[in-house]
Amino acid sequence: MARRARLPLSLRRRPVPWDRQQPTWRDARPSLITEALKRAQARPSGNWYVVGASSSLGGNRPLARTVADREVVLWRGTDGRLHAGPGICPHLGAPLADSPVRCGTLVCPWHGLALDGTSFAGWEPLPAFDDGTLLWVRLDEVGGEEPSAEPVVPARPTPAHGVTAVYEGTGRCEPEDVVANRLDPWHGAWFHPYSFVDLTVVGSPDGDDAEDGFTVDVSFKVAGPLVVPVQAVFTAPGPRTVVMRITEGEGAGSVVETHATPLGLDELGRPRTAVTEAVVAASDRPGFAVARWAAPILRPVMRHAAARLWRDDLAYAERRWQLRSTGRFPG
Repeated sequence: MARRARLPLSLRRRPVPWDRQQPTWRDARPSLITEALKRAQARPSGNWYVVGASSSLGGNRPLARTVADREVVLWRGTDGRLHAGPGICPHLGAPLADSPVRCGTLVCPWHGLALDGTSFAGWEPLPAFDDGTLLWVRLDEVGGEEPSAEPVVPARPTPAHGVTAVYEGTGRCEPEDVVANRLDPWHGAWFHPYSFVDLTVVGSPDGDDAEDGFTVDVSFKVAGPLVVPVQAVFTAPGPRTVVMRITEGEGAGSVVETHATPLGLDELGRPRTAVTEAVVAASDRPGFAVARWAAPILRPVMRHAAARLWRDDLAYAERRWQLRSTGRFPG
């Protein structure tokens, strides 16, 4: 890729119409995507699951989530420490999601049973981890792997040098369908022409590469013919995680971290999966200090952009699951 310009924007003088861009279906071989998915699924997770954004937990209310049909509740103690455990009160089964937090203690609203995060009255805590951006819970009975003390957290720009936004969505599919979507970078300019142009996959994994990543040259659309060209690498460090890292161009070091968490079955027996995506943008340009200052304004914009992409990508993942579940998936 060419040396970074003084300004991050480039001008596409002769934009290629959507239907005249180079087809990518021959390069997007189902076997290549399937093998990359299998290698991702074989990597250890330590039984850790992402359950939300760190910023979503605070104050006097807990955070309630469902992971593989297990109710989970999280809250913070008076010292800010993260606590987690089953979301069902051991007394008479009240939903602890409705419990207020008083002085760092979770108080069941049915009969006042108080939990401080330690074992009590048949309630047992779950290992939990706050990496500063995302919240994790370890569920050994769900994961069935060798447990690890901490989750595998991808390297990110330091909070002081980046702007972070977290998107959360839900689809009727399984985690592998979300991961498979992210391990297919070829669909970007075709399926998301409002965001990406001039996309070329310049490197694919062969199974022997330690990084096992897809390298992509792509331009992010800004407005009209203005674009930001970058090079990015997609890797899957775990069975339910895909990381896109910008390696060259504007914002080098920025990451988009996608985590898929199984929720359980809906009323029709279809699997549901939560997508939690952390976008951590950074730049060494002096002007980026303004972006950090304006982070409260930028975060909703970043979440909106992620939601627009995932509106389409969850449809992709749901379609993939529908065909797989009926034995009609061509891959």
